[in-house]
Amino acid sequence: MAKERWHWQESGTTWKGVGIYHVTLTVPSREPLLGKLVMPEGDPSRAVVERTALGEDLVLKLLSHPKFYPEVRILQFCLMPDHLHAILYITKPMETSIRNVVRSFWQGAKKLGRAYSLSVGPESDSGTKNKEKYRNGNPESDSGTKNKEGRIEGTANKDEELFHTFSIFTERPFIRSLSRKGQLQAMYRYIRMNPQRLATKRLMPGYFRVQEGIEIGGRTYRGVGNVMLLHAESFAPVHVRRMMVEAAEHGENKALRDYMNGCVLAARQGTVMVSPFISPKEKEVMDVLLREGHPFIYLTDNGFRDYYKPQNSLFDAVADGLVLILSPWEYDAGKKHISREECVAMNRMAEEICKE
Repeated sequence: MAKERWHWQESGTTWKGVGIYHVTLTVPSREPLLGKLVMPEGDPSRAVVERTALGEDLVLKLLSHPKFYPEVRILQFCLMPDHLHAILYITKPMETSIRNVVRSFWQGAKKLGRAYSLSVGPESDSGTKNKEKYRNGNPESDSGTKNKEGRIEGTANKDEELFHTFSIFTERPFIRSLSRKGQLQAMYRYIRMNPQRLATKRLMPGYFRVQEGIEIGGRTYRGVGNVMLLHAESFAPVHVRRMMVEAAEHGENKALRDYMNGCVLAARQGTVMVSPFISPKEKEVMDVLLREGHPFIYLTDNGFRDYYKPQNSLFDAVADGLVLILSPWEYDAGKKHISREECVAMNRMAEEICKE
């Protein structure tokens, strides 16, 4: 079989050098095999994940890696019912690549997963043996002889084939380098808040479910959030024109200041603001809307992947029913940058929504 090619999400990175990386290992079936979400007294802010035996072993496997790669520090990790997040800090250049560090962890995780698959098999004598082997950290078969093809014959043949066939962690870990200012602190918060966010989604599934076929102005959107915002009495777009910004850069900032203040005042009076919030000044308006708790509709240049959840403060606003996120496009995993054509198109969409 041809050797699989290892793909990375970020290009132009020196994978042997000093750096910080966000790594995620997922159970592709999304079964909660690694832990159970617990909400004391139904309070999502107190949510925690109680580890299963497999989850505990996976965490121990992660924490053992710096013993083999002393250049690696684990800054933070979070085990969820169906995935594991970790932030790895490469403190000095390595002889090997970060890709090999992550691949080594993945291979160990796959071995744990295969052993787990055997351990939960039928309650036969063989199944009981396999459970003991899993608990002892030795999933390999211990009986039988190899035939010409190298397979084991005898009573352990079925178990051996199961071990090599069934694996839980069949997908490579996702890895992303953190290179921009503020990314590390944002990732700390994202990982720390994962249990609370999952608990919030379970308490209010309607707001976080991707809703299909939202018709507005002859276009069809997919959306996440409070679709009832589309029935508001009044809407207004947020679109900071380039001429305003250029004038402000030359000391004539009245038009820009008045426009941004006008957007906030309209929101305070009950108008639902609509925008892709692309430019820095538009993002400043969105920050005020979030801070003051005003509803708005946010247009995005990419669709919604499976198990999508909004980032950071947008998540909390969606949970509170204050935001509707819309996109007319399908999700593209390879998309990294927004084009000028998409910017123009989304500003046009915002105006269409406001006219409906």
